[in-house]
Amino acid sequence: MAPAFRTLRAFPIRSKLITISFVIAASMLSLTSHGINWDRLRTNIRALSGEEQIFNDWSNLILSSTENTTELKLQKVNNFFNRRLIYTEDIELWGQSDYWATPLESLSKKKADCEDYVIAKYFSLRNLNIPDAQLRLVYVKARIGGPNSSVTQAHMVLAYYPSSDADPLILDNLISEIRPASRRNDLSPIFSFNGQGIFAGAAANATLGPGGTGRLSRWQQLLERAKKEGFE
Repeated sequence: MAPAFRTLRAFPIRSKLITISFVIAASMLSLTSHGINWDRLRTNIRALSGEEQIFNDWSNLILSSTENTTELKLQKVNNFFNRRLIYTEDIELWGQSDYWATPLESLSKKKADCEDYVIAKYFSLRNLNIPDAQLRLVYVKARIGGPNSSVTQAHMVLAYYPSSDADPLILDNLISEIRPASRRNDLSPIFSFNGQGIFAGAAANATLGPGGTGRLSRWQQLLERAKKEGFE
């Protein structure tokens, strides 16, 4: 296990990525048992003025990959979004400093920032029958500019955990190759979360905190919007 993914490391939280309101919500959603309402999704991407070609390409990816190995599913999903979405800051794309887009919103714009890449990959892999317990969205402090650089920025990646004590594999829009956390010494995790809730750190055996997804209001709101769009 990479040292950076063993413990929770503290650092000044100033970036818009980690200025988040933790609000306990009355209702909680889970993606642990769900599917896709393709008709509703197609209707909604039309309402968003998105191109149907990218929607068709994404739906074909999901429908044609259900019998693939987990490794191939990870590669296909990671490559699809890294190649098809253009990195764009939220302020330019949405007119807000921090907006978490649903997969459908990202596909309709064909643009995303780091959270949006991760969200789209997470939803896609969940719908390829990757268990929620094996996936986590991870806030990290990323070192930019090489191993000796002191320049850092807040960032988000998707981690896949092959087992409860495994070195997680990291899906990232900054690096196309899926690498184990032990080879991503440029990343220092802050916390992680999925459809179950928020974890203290990003280690495979990290403790799931109380309060479920409602502790992270942006995530809770995104799950609600995605369900209305057709992710059931």
